[in-house]
Amino acid sequence: MEGLVIKSTGSWYEVLTDEGKTINCRIKGKFRTLDIKTTNPIAVGDRVRVEPEPDQETGLITALHPRKNYIIRKSVNLSKQAQIIAANLDQAFLIVTLASPRTSLGFIDRFLVTAEAYEIPAKLIFNKLDLFSEEGLEILEQYQSIYENAGYPCYSVSAIKETNLDQIRDLLKDKVTLVSGHSGVGKSTLINALLPGKELKTGEISDWSDKGKHTTTFAEMFQLPFGGYLIDTPGIRELGVFDIEKQDLGRLFPEIRKLMGNCRFHNCRHINEPGCAVLEALEKGKLESSRYDSYLSIYHDNETRG
Repeated sequence: MEGLVIKSTGSWYEVLTDEGKTINCRIKGKFRTLDIKTTNPIAVGDRVRVEPEPDQETGLITALHPRKNYIIRKSVNLSKQAQIIAANLDQAFLIVTLASPRTSLGFIDRFLVTAEAYEIPAKLIFNKLDLFSEEGLEILEQYQSIYENAGYPCYSVSAIKETNLDQIRDLLKDKVTLVSGHSGVGKSTLINALLPGKELKTGEISDWSDKGKHTTTFAEMFQLPFGGYLIDTPGIRELGVFDIEKQDLGRLFPEIRKLMGNCRFHNCRHINEPGCAVLEALEKGKLESSRYDSYLSIYHDNETRG
């Protein structure tokens, strides 16, 4: 049988077969011996071959079909390994909040660099519009202009009030979309609004830390009633960029990528070289300083908390 992995709980995978049946599967032993740098050889979104076990209630995943793409993050405890968050994506959404909890610019940039590295179009969804003061709306406009100028589409919504959700439905239609963000940014509330009757568990924001509590503990894929699939992921506290060579980093910032061909040296690092078009743009205010700071931070392997 062929099927689509729609849920992962670590050792078990839920597979939706092409016949429309859902079956719980384990991985056949040989997967564990493959030379894979990731902690999970199979991810939500993967296409797999499944053999039913004798009880006919469970199955074995015996083959993994080639992936169109995938997105990974560093393992929390194993710095030399990574976790595949999801595979075969058409796009990735990062849910952003300016407060309760705050999503830092550095965290946003690391997510976008990761999406660029795996050639996955990314969009930013600014949530909790219902909480914004006039001052907050001005800051929101500043945030959005940074990323729109870099080429990333930005949208403002209130998941709880269902404001502007029609825009999001249009973006999701007939596509496979990863939805990510810090715990507490309203991912589950947004998904509940998009999938009536799903009723994912939502969490409160911790008063003392202003961090959200984790409510999703594993990746899961949901079929959308208007076409397409949405992949919900566990809330990410911090995001380490994995396996990106320093010389390739500039290409993963679209606004730096446009400038680097004008640098005097073909191997310019855009740090202190003479004739650097990136540094010149920064000096003239044509390159956003926060984006350049993130470039330096990632280049120097600074693990900043989001």
